[in-house]
Amino acid sequence: MKKIETNKAPAAIGPYTQAIISGGFVFTSGQIPVDPGTGKVSATDIEGQTEQVIKNLKAVLEAAGSSLDNAVKTVCFLDNMDNFAAFNAVYGRYFTGKPARSCVEVSRLPKGVMVEIEVVAEARPKGSALGMEAAKGCRG
Repeated sequence: MKKIETNKAPAAIGPYTQAIISGGFVFTSGQIPVDPGTGKVSATDIEGQTEQVIKNLKAVLEAAGSSLDNAVKTVCFLDNMDNFAAFNAVYGRYFTGKPARSCVEVSRLPKGVMVEIEVVAEARPKGSALGMEAAKGCRG
């Protein structure tokens, strides 16, 4: 098991890490739309917040040697399901591989944001020679 941390995404605000590599996969913690440069949420609409969340996830996955293209599952949290269509439009531009996904409405998210996303991705660069057979031998 390997902990992943990068200053290109917001630092963890609790007793957790940005991501863990284990068993050939990267498991990200949920990302919210905090700008890592300012430590603040600047976007006020669902589209802007979703863009920032995905930028943060991209940075974490890249720090782990992976990418959005390697995503196999996402879990998405919205504070209002009325924002689903706008959220989905932004999400679809980045997750073009169409990973498995759950998307639920929650009553509240940290810092009062509108969206949070976590990702499970293969822990390898897209197109690399490391396949699942090789990953089976990994003991993290």
